[in-house]
Amino acid sequence: MLLIRSRSGSKTRLGGGRTSCIRLAHTYEDITSVENLLAAWKEFVRGKRKKRDVQEFQYRLMDNILALHRDLAAGAYRHGGYEAFKISDPKPRDIHKASVQDRLLHHALYRKLYPFFDRTFIADSYSCRKAKGTHRAINRFRSFAYKASKNHTCTCWVLKCDVRKFFASIDQRILMSIVHWYIEDADVVRLVEQVVRSFNSGRDGKGLPLGNLTSQLFVNIYMNEFDQFVKHKLKAKHYVRYADDFVVLSQKKEWLVHICRHIDIFLRERLKLDLHPGKTSIKTFSSGIDFLGWVHFSDHRVLRTSTKRRMSVRMRDCNNENVIASYLGLLKHGNTNTLTQPLRAKLKNLK
Repeated sequence: MLLIRSRSGSKTRLGGGRTSCIRLAHTYEDITSVENLLAAWKEFVRGKRKKRDVQEFQYRLMDNILALHRDLAAGAYRHGGYEAFKISDPKPRDIHKASVQDRLLHHALYRKLYPFFDRTFIADSYSCRKAKGTHRAINRFRSFAYKASKNHTCTCWVLKCDVRKFFASIDQRILMSIVHWYIEDADVVRLVEQVVRSFNSGRDGKGLPLGNLTSQLFVNIYMNEFDQFVKHKLKAKHYVRYADDFVVLSQKKEWLVHICRHIDIFLRERLKLDLHPGKTSIKTFSSGIDFLGWVHFSDHRVLRTSTKRRMSVRMRDCNNENVIASYLGLLKHGNTNTLTQPLRAKLKNLK
């Protein structure tokens, strides 16, 4: 058993930390109700109204939603396959797109599961969570650097790690074991499992599709076991995670070397994940830490060189005001005056 209940009714995590036994209150009927499906549709359709498959589904919207509801109520719903395609973001990624009906179900599930599971996550997990995101993550990283270095009066060491082939390596059996621990309703568990098992990465029982909204939640549920281990077993005070990138800060390099071994063992043995050997390092903060697209120093941060090159190439012939404004929004979070001035001038000329 990956997760067990003690006789006292409390639970033991994968990481060994004890916590109260909390369970999802929503039932299968709450998730699959017509009301929830309609609310999920309103959220799903934003920004997608011009897509042909979405228009076709919307043409007979109530018929399609009622049909989906009937299938779910009768236990006849079966998740379909995926359309696969590649993007460069900036590195090549495999995206898998489900049908409109299946994506609508993902949103219906997400609406009920996210608020519950989000309360179980640590504060310093920042990926795909409301009121979080990359900017809050890098600001928290800077705040921790000040604390760990006592306002830059002491040397601050940073352990930086990255999980290799993150989405493709998620073990579906372990994920379902974690989900089952929090959810008592057997029908809800079966529905979640159908979504999880609908994807086959070519590795038996491994992987989640990058194109699913639910995948964003599932990887946080999965990595929450690791977060709890780092915070409660390793006692890391200064820890920030965004998806598969995470950092731990300390004045003691030896301690970071020590916990890195335990992190590697936990990820391999408990979650079947591997650290990327080329992206695991222990460096001083003052030497510059590349984290979430920025290189961080004691008194400033600069944009990663590869990001600057990519932006320069894209901006060369770009006359789209929204794209330029988006880059300006990104650049305001660092020391980027030399980059922002020509973009502001270009945006002014376009208006």
